Amino acid sequence: MTDHITILQNAKIVLSDDILHGWVAVEDGLIVELGEGKPPERGSDLDEDYLIPGLIELHTDHLESHYVPRPKVRWHPLGAVLAYDAQIASSGITTVFDSLRAGVDVDGGGLGAELIQLAEAIDEGRRHNLLRCEHLTHLRCEIPSPGVVEMVEDFVARYPVGLISLMDHTPGQRQFRDLTKYQIYYNGKMGNSLAEFETMVAQKQRFNGERSAANRPALVALAQSRNIPLASHDDTTLEEVEQSIREGVALAEFPTTLEAAKASHAEGITVMMGAPNLIRGGSHSGNVAAETLAQEGVLDILSSDYVPASLLMAAFELPSRAPAMTLPEAIRTVTKNPASATGLSDRGEIAVGKRADLVRVHMKGETPVVREVRRNGQRII
Repeated sequence: MTDHITILQNAKIVLSDDILHGWVAVEDGLIVELGEGKPPERGSDLDEDYLIPGLIELHTDHLESHYVPRPKVRWHPLGAVLAYDAQIASSGITTVFDSLRAGVDVDGGGLGAELIQLAEAIDEGRRHNLLRCEHLTHLRCEIPSPGVVEMVEDFVARYPVGLISLMDHTPGQRQFRDLTKYQIYYNGKMGNSLAEFETMVAQKQRFNGERSAANRPALVALAQSRNIPLASHDDTTLEEVEQSIREGVALAEFPTTLEAAKASHAEGITVMMGAPNLIRGGSHSGNVAAETLAQEGVLDILSSDYVPASLLMAAFELPSRAPAMTLPEAIRTVTKNPASATGLSDRGEIAVGKRADLVRVHMKGETPVVREVRRNGQRII
């Protein structure tokens, strides 16, 4: 190692299409050389651990768990951001799209009303160089919400946005087609009575359709006017996929049926599923399993969703769940594929000229353990 070049040697380097037992040289935040066997000069010995690209997370609302650690409790916004950032980094994620919610439920639930407050805290951390990961923005737009279009217009006038998703959690459709599953999910969070639950369902079903019909095309037009990639969310039927195609959607988040996933994939729409779904062996909402999509060859990207550590675990577990998939292919679902889907051509793979976002992974049995994380060549974990 010289003053300007860092060499990482004796590693199982996961390339985009192969595994190389060798070394990587980093200079000025970039990968400048790599090779098989021993390097031309001695570097840091990784003791045959894996070296993979930094993970890229497109959809995680885990910040909310730090900001609202208990019902009706709000934590210090910057403190919540810093704790969340540390957990994301320690999970091997070097680029994260913070999934900030735009829009408020009919019942007042969610953090849509506090969108700007959270964005300001993230921006403060970024401006003062307090963050380990690179934080980009994914706006999760609850399209049945009153005022959501104006809220998004205000946000994009203040902050850059890297992804917009079109979300509709109206009970009886998409993620919550099964009202029994929805009741378990909703009452588990809110603890309401059956009568209160039934009133809430009726209210949402009555008002949401009308609002969605107006808000969805307005949000699509807004994203297109600013060249922001669009994601559909919880597409279930072929009709919903066809609507996504007409809207120019680039990414299908968490399709709930194999039919919808196959139709999206056939049209060139990138398909993303939750890593917790894969680890748990199925969807907590009773929808299609991520493992099934992987076995059918229509899974492109994994997202940690609500468990940051699940992203790395799922990537290393994919080849055993879908035997036709190699480890390099599995690692692409959390690195190169999400980078390509969002136009981040400078990262996502270990190759000369790419950013030196790197993760050292030790295997404890079948469990991957993060030992080191580097962003732009600088160690952050």
